[in-house]
Formats: sequence, C-alpha cells, structure tokens
Amino acid sequence: MSKVEKDPCRADVGSESKTATDHGVDAHTGSDFTLGEYKMNHMSRGMALIFNQETFRDRSKTTRSGTNFDRDNLEKRFKELNFDVQAHQDLRRVDILAKIKEAALDDHVNADCFVCVFLSHGEKDKVWAHDKDISIDDVTALFKGDKCRSLVGKPKIFILQACRGCEYDLPVTGMAGDSDDEEEQVVADAGVLHTLPAGADFLMCYSVAKGYFSFRDPNNGSWYIQDLCETLKGCGDSLEFTELLTLVNSKMAKRFVKKCSIKAAEGKKQIPCFASMLTKKLYFRPKK
Repeated sequence: MSKVEKDPCRADVGSESKTATDHGVDAHTGSDFTLGEYKMNHMSRGMALIFNQETFRDRSKTTRSGTNFDRDNLEKRFKELNFDVQAHQDLRRVDILAKIKEAALDDHVNADCFVCVFLSHGEKDKVWAHDKDISIDDVTALFKGDKCRSLVGKPKIFILQACRGCEYDLPVTGMAGDSDDEEEQVVADAGVLHTLPAGADFLMCYSVAKGYFSFRDPNNGSWYIQDLCETLKGCGDSLEFTELLTLVNSKMAKRFVKKCSIKAAEGKKQIPCFASMLTKKLYFRPKK
C-alpha cells in the first residue's frame, strides 16, 4: 500500500483540537494559500518621480559626483517599463514637498502603481534636499490609504540611494567581484537607520543596510543604482519584482573594496536591503 504524502502547508487537527471555526472564523487549508498578482493592466503604468540631489547649500555636504549617471540610468529603465517619468534636479525642500503632495493628490485610478526615487545624502531617517532635510515618514505618509485613495491596493515603491555624505566620504579604489581587475575611483559612505511606513502595499528599497558602506563611482554612478538598472534592463519586464531586488542583493554581495588609502575601508562590502509590505506578487510585464 502506497504512502500518502503529507501536505506541508496543511496542519492535521485532532478530534479534540479547536479549529478557527470553533471561534467563528473560517479555517484555512493549504489550498487557500495562493498568492495573487497585482493588477497591472490599467491604462497607465503610473508615475515615477526621481529627485536627484547633486549639490547642496550646506558646504559641509559634499557634491554627489556621479549621481547624474544614476538619474539618467533610472529614467531610461523606468521609461522602458512604461512609466511616466518625471526627473527633478537639486530642488529645495519646499519644492520637493510640493511635487510630492501634488503627486499624492493626483488621480491614480487608471495607473498600475507609483514609484518615488531619492538620490541624495541622508541621515537619521531623512534625505537631503538642496537646502534642508526631509523626513522619509512624512513623504510616505502622504500615500497611505486615508490620504491617497486612488492608490489603495496598488504598489507604492520608494527607492532610496541615500547616505551620510558629510561624515564618511572616503576616496577608495573599488572593483566588482566578478569583473576584471580594472580599477575605478569610488566614494564610501556609511549606512543609516531606516524607519518603515505602516500600511499595506508599500515597498521600501534601500541602497545600503545599517552598518554597511555605500559606494558611488563619480564616473559611472552608485554601485546600487548601477546593479539595479542592469537587472531592470535584463529582466525588469519578466521577473517578479521582489525576486529582482533579491538578485540585485546577490550582485551587490560580490562587490568589495580592493584598495584604499584608509585601511579600514579595504574589503568593505555594500549590502542593500528592501522591506516589503506588498500583499501580492508584482510584475512589470510589457503593456499590450
């Protein structure tokens, strides 16, 4: 007599055990745990806002050389994914908040999702505009369900390439783990603590986890945005997005600092991270 394989997603309940239905709640079996996909067949893919900060009024904040490569790279990749891309350069805090509030008040009924990217310095859960800092929580709060009803149930993606540029800019020579031995000048920064928005359907993507360094090449852009855009180019329209972000993490894990005038930076790695509050699978398949 053949043995019946046990479903690993299903828990056997004894005759004397209480189930969820004993408390007035429908019991779930393994067959019910099917993860759906976000509806991505609206008329528009949605808006992608990019705030690129290269220079700062505060002279203690270093110029972010190479960040324009990141802006251009992201703009190209998101346009390929059918986003309505709006890139803004070196805006003041009041102007950035005005653009974000305008986006939150916009009608997204015919859009699949929303994307917002910050390329800047950052510290203590804030990113820097040209003149002042901006709380990440204040930005994401504008897109919660009670403030932006047309994005309820839709993905809200925030990408943060931000680091403490005023304290940890170190000139180093870096290399990619699986590239040739050609050297490149990069800048090293330290990761900062991040807070998360409370609410479903948010996805927060950070260039670096707390305790690790973030590297930016003045001639090619930041390591994280380079690998993110390369991965978007290769499989952005076919791979589930959180799997794509995991693939970016894998690529980044192979990078390290080979040589540096400051010995403490040698061998350092950059580890990105993302926090998903998505409730379904997310694909950016080509629009028909």
